[in-house]
Amino acid sequence: MIWIRTFTFYVTFVVSTAIWGTLSVLIAWAFPLDLRFRFIIGVWTRQALWSLKVLCGIRVTVEGLEHLPDEPGILLVKHQSTWETLWVQNLVRPQTTLVKKELMRIPIWGWAFSLLRPIAIDRSNPRTALKELIREGRDRLDRGMWITLFPEGTRLPRGQQGTFYRGGAALASATSRPINVVAHNAGTYWPAKSLIKRPGTVHVRISPPFYPEGKKTSEINELCASWLQTNMAELLEGSDVEIHHG
Repeated sequence: MIWIRTFTFYVTFVVSTAIWGTLSVLIAWAFPLDLRFRFIIGVWTRQALWSLKVLCGIRVTVEGLEHLPDEPGILLVKHQSTWETLWVQNLVRPQTTLVKKELMRIPIWGWAFSLLRPIAIDRSNPRTALKELIREGRDRLDRGMWITLFPEGTRLPRGQQGTFYRGGAALASATSRPINVVAHNAGTYWPAKSLIKRPGTVHVRISPPFYPEGKKTSEINELCASWLQTNMAELLEGSDVEIHHG
């Protein structure tokens, strides 16, 4: 039954992405930025998350929404699944995401996503990529957009912690904007590099803002990484209990 539900979800997901991506490319370029974001990303991701809940039984609960500042800042999100790349797009708006340049070449999806002014970098040249992140990130923040980064760079299996890259901390230091770190246990229910979906409740936890004033980039980065590690351990322990009881 889990495999049937998962297969049905993917059919729905692929078809909706193709239809909505094509429609977005055709008409969304004419919309102002906030409406464009709602149309391209808002509708598509909400539909995907609704299908995931109905077909695969994956729900979500969130702690710490009150910690988000009123003005746009920087989100550093744990990358453990595909789930968070969908969900985080509905957390704040408008927002832009740091992505690999090659993703923009994906037919339909990449073309639609490029309309949202993502920060697309070449990760093979870290020094140039960091300069581009700061330059483009400053521009997006000045335009009233949030910046979303996945500081570990790639999806990691549940329970693993990768190198916490300093791009988000460097951007915060250069722009004096706060960082909110986002922890979650989505990898328990939608594992990295796995098709199967396990029913359950994804728990999301948002940190208090980390302000860069008076701190070195390395210090900001360490504070964010430490908060994420501590809270991920707590969330994963809680999901272990849920799976055991389930």
